Amino acid sequence: MKLMFASDIHGSLPATERMLDRFAQSGAQWLILLGDLLYHGPRNALPEGYAPSDVAEKLNAQASRIIAVRGNCDSEVDQMLLNFPITAPWQQVLTGRQRLFLTHGHLYGPDNPPALAAGDVLVSGHTHIPVAEKRGDVIHFNPGSVSIPKGGFVASYGMLEDDYLQVLALNDQQVIAQVAINP
Repeated sequence: MKLMFASDIHGSLPATERMLDRFAQSGAQWLILLGDLLYHGPRNALPEGYAPSDVAEKLNAQASRIIAVRGNCDSEVDQMLLNFPITAPWQQVLTGRQRLFLTHGHLYGPDNPPALAAGDVLVSGHTHIPVAEKRGDVIHFNPGSVSIPKGGFVASYGMLEDDYLQVLALNDQQVIAQVAINP
């Protein structure tokens, strides 16, 4: 199974277009969106090309291939623009060897994890900082932000392929972080 992860779009049309181009090129079966899709939020400056309605339109074209969770900046009004569900605070994907627990990161995250079994992967966004690492028996993965990167990082997204989770730079696809999920 090949999955692509993106988080914290915050209404940026250019970031959405680049992300969807990467999705089309990747051959991934699913695009997993980890919240904060349309609104920039009161703590963030407006991202480049802020156009939430246009972002919704672009995402809706891929609705049948998207799995999404709600971020702290997502609301019922946002759901009215989108043709795929975004109001679940978390989702789970089973790969056959482990569970991916998908969440934005404001309710569950590395500092407040849900109950996880050895080998599970906690996948979250929210911090806009990429992470791919094993902590104890659990793997923590954050693809960063496609629109408002923080911590000195570049805009990024994530991929799961061949037992590796990778964070990749959105513009040039260089690997920022990587972790094996089935060592």
